[in-house]
Formats: sequence, structure tokens, C-alpha cells
Amino acid sequence: MSTITVDLAHTLVVREVFGPTVQGEGPSTGRRCGFIRLGGCNLSCTWCDTPETWDASRYDLRATLNRRTVEDIVTRAMEGMPSLVVITGGEPLLHQQQDGWNSLLSTLAASGAEIEVETNGTIAPSPFTAARVTRFNCSPKLAHAGDPENKRINGKALAVLRWTGRVAFKFVCTDPADLEEVHRFVQDHNIPEHLVWIMPEGTSAPDLADSLQLLAEPAIAAGYNLTQRLHIALWGTEKGR
Repeated sequence: MSTITVDLAHTLVVREVFGPTVQGEGPSTGRRCGFIRLGGCNLSCTWCDTPETWDASRYDLRATLNRRTVEDIVTRAMEGMPSLVVITGGEPLLHQQQDGWNSLLSTLAASGAEIEVETNGTIAPSPFTAARVTRFNCSPKLAHAGDPENKRINGKALAVLRWTGRVAFKFVCTDPADLEEVHRFVQDHNIPEHLVWIMPEGTSAPDLADSLQLLAEPAIAAGYNLTQRLHIALWGTEKGR
């Protein structure tokens, strides 16, 4: 494993750090955790629920984002001593070339917390990142997200994520027809069905329940897992929860 001198004065651009809360999606759904939401994204999903992390056409990013030291970020994320910290965005792997990213991962790992990184799968994790992350929750975007295929799908990055042996693939689906696109994606990129989680799109508990009811049977029949969006079911679109 590569080493680095940890400097807690290193900084990262952050939208919010909060917790203790629970992981709302994927294999760790329901686990008590801290959340770190970084700024910036390389995609522009039409249904994105955190556009304030990247969309300068609608938000003053100087107001919605701020630069914080790693010491400040870790201290806040570890309030309540969670055993899991989730790093999300935006697209957090955009920050891999910054010293602050390396210091953040090293400091969290030294604290004993497991680390999950939420990623859209278009950027490969570095060896340094892969060595310190417990699980990558990879959410490749389907056509309904709005970006062209060559922007939202990177086969080489997906292969690197697979090679880590610590990845789950999470697909946002609006209706059963989206599962056909998931099937093609899984086949094209050699992803085992047991690593796939199907998640309904929605920003309210009733919408999520309706979508999940439609998706459940065909997803189970295909060999996939299901995930709710527990944080939406509990707190709706309230930020910092």
C-alpha cells in the first residue's frame, strides 16, 4: 500500500458534511454513518437531486460550496463515532488528484471507519484510492439521465472498479422498461447479477413506493437486488439528513 504524509490543513471543496445519519441506498442501506458531500460533477443528470454541487447555471456555486480543511471535514464526519463514512457528491473521484483527497482517505482509514465512495463510474479509482475504500457504490447512468452515452459510460473505468473486488452497481430506474437497458449494460460490461442493485427514481416516499412495486418482480426475476432510498422515505428532500 502506498503511503502519504497526512496534512490535516489540506483542503477540499465541500457542499456539506453531516451525520450521524443512515446510508440510504445500496448494500449498506440502514447502516449508521457520517456523510461527506463534495462539490463538482462531470455529468449533468436531468433528475439530479444535488444540482447545487455542480450546476452553475442555476446556483451560485460560490454560495453553495465552500473549501474546508481535512481536519474540519473529518471532525464533523466522525461526530457520534460512526463505523461508516460515505463520500459522495457530485462526483467525488474528481478530487483524486488533490492532496486533500489523499489526506482525507488516510485520516478516515486511520480512524477505523469503513469508507464508501459513491461514484457514477466514469472515473477510475487510483491505486491509492482503491487501497483505502471499503466499497465503491457505482451508479452508472442510463439514457433517461440525459447525457450522451460516450459521456456517461467509460468501459475502462468500470473495468477498474470491477477489478477492485469491492464494488456494487446501482441503477436508477424509472419503470420496468429501464431494466432492458440494465440487462444490456450488465452483459456489455461483464457484471455479475448479484452485484447489481435496482433503485427507484423519486423524491417522495409515495413515488418511491409506487416505482419499487413496479420494479420488484422483474428485477428479482433477473437476479438483481433491490434498494430503497431510505433517506427519502424518512426525511424527503431535506438537506443534511
